[in-house]
Amino acid sequence: MSVVAGGAMDLRRGAHLPRIGLGTWPMDDREAEKVIADAIAAGYRLIDTAENYGNERGVGLGVKASGIDREDVFITSKFNRTWHSVAGVAEAFEKSAERLGVDYIDLFLIHWPNPDQDQYVEAWKGLIALHEQGLVRAIGTSNFTPAHLARIFEETGQLPDVNQVRITPRAAQQGIRAADADYGIATQSWSPLGQGNDMLMDPTIDDIATRNVCTPAQVVLAWHLAHGLSVVPKSSDPTRLRENLASADVHLSRAYMEILDAMDGHEAAEPDPDVFGH
Repeated sequence: MSVVAGGAMDLRRGAHLPRIGLGTWPMDDREAEKVIADAIAAGYRLIDTAENYGNERGVGLGVKASGIDREDVFITSKFNRTWHSVAGVAEAFEKSAERLGVDYIDLFLIHWPNPDQDQYVEAWKGLIALHEQGLVRAIGTSNFTPAHLARIFEETGQLPDVNQVRITPRAAQQGIRAADADYGIATQSWSPLGQGNDMLMDPTIDDIATRNVCTPAQVVLAWHLAHGLSVVPKSSDPTRLRENLASADVHLSRAYMEILDAMDGHEAAEPDPDVFGH
């Protein structure tokens, strides 16, 4: 993969995960096609989608429309609980790859553990098989807790490349991040700006942005990056797309990082992956 804005993280199975990517929920196919092409032109090299988002076709068309070489864009997708079996994951891959119009997927994730149906270990075995077949470059989990990670490791001896979790300064998920670090798993933040980008309305963050001559979104994203996280903020606005990517150039002082760190616990780390899932 070519050099990407913001740099990349080396994953355990050899792939390189861009630090900053584009989240695509809740875009539909039509919006995704246009925004992905714009984002790639702006410098994005990581696009995050999922079966449940209903926009994989649009993402694939946007990548194609951008004119970029396939190997120079990192595509992540995720599959639902319907496919939580070894054979099911193989079918989920085929369907996602067909919708995306690709021969391989860079990172394929179990979207939620869904412990109520107790099949996420089988889903993990299915991902291991896909990687062994060379159909995916990296495999991982989304919304897995330390207990979920411990179980898949105990039963298979293999760990994810990535664990994607909802993280913001107000819900910093320190326990999950620590477990990921102990296991050598890269942590990626979804909805890093908060649900509905609500972190951008915080007066403390606005003040830090003013003092650092940057946007509130750049402050929050710079906090994620400073903690060694990868981020996939969603935006369809061309200006904000460029601003979010430029957050890699914002360097917060220790004092500002401590102010942001002190926000942790101000909201619940929801949704609960032991209860919610699809």
